Amino acid sequence: MAITTEVPLSWSRQDIEQRFAFKGGRYTRVNTLLSILLGVILTVVFYALLIPLEGTFFADMFTRRGFIPYLICFFSFWSLSILFIKYRKLSFQKKSLVYIVVPSDTSFVLSSTTVDTVIDNIYECVDDPRHFVLFNRIIIALSNLRNLGRVTDVDEILRSQAVHDESSMETSYALLSGFIWAIPVLGFIGTVLGLSQAIGGFGKVLQTSEELSQIKTSLQGVTGGLATAFETTLQALIAALFIQLVLTFLKKSEEEFLDSCSEYCITNIVNKLRIMPFETQNDN
Repeated sequence: MAITTEVPLSWSRQDIEQRFAFKGGRYTRVNTLLSILLGVILTVVFYALLIPLEGTFFADMFTRRGFIPYLICFFSFWSLSILFIKYRKLSFQKKSLVYIVVPSDTSFVLSSTTVDTVIDNIYECVDDPRHFVLFNRIIIALSNLRNLGRVTDVDEILRSQAVHDESSMETSYALLSGFIWAIPVLGFIGTVLGLSQAIGGFGKVLQTSEELSQIKTSLQGVTGGLATAFETTLQALIAALFIQLVLTFLKKSEEEFLDSCSEYCITNIVNKLRIMPFETQNDN
């Protein structure tokens, strides 16, 4: 259906990914290329902010502990970029709950003959219902009602689509779950590398130094390996914990949104359905 007027909810104009000229992910799915780009930018900005702090303990933790801290920062900022984009997309999806597309008149009955009224109201609210969780459910159910004329199938279709949306939501967090696993692993790899460096350096000290004063001086270089060992693990665990907490709150909010969509459909679609006489005859 062609859109000739500007609608309140325009996915093509208001979706955060579309606004940055990237292909928008379906519902709250995130465009991988955009999230990577944001992750790189945030990592570069973070290390730029560390330049004035050069020589401090905090800056040294990220710049003088090998390559592992750089990877931890990148994957952490990539994860946060995904979460931010998902948050913005979820906030946009929630706006659809405000619009009641079924006439509020108590005498209105939703049937195969009145489906077009509801569909027209949807297209007056959004430019493309397929990109909205709520309206996509309704369009699928009402299209079936218009084609087959059986109101008894609408509730089942809405429930089936709700299950599909929940499954889609779960899979949209798969990449983040992988990062939450990978970031601590990077920290442990940094620990192993740091301990290996420290132990190797200590062995060289014992082989080349004979005086106690020389040993003390040489051991100062060995402590750098120990710092790498423990600080990379600390960075990774803190980053993974923070990302997991943000993910948990966002996922809870998205689950509540899907529940609100189901409640909306029951209140405004299912409760408006009426079985027509010819359907009863066909069932018999």
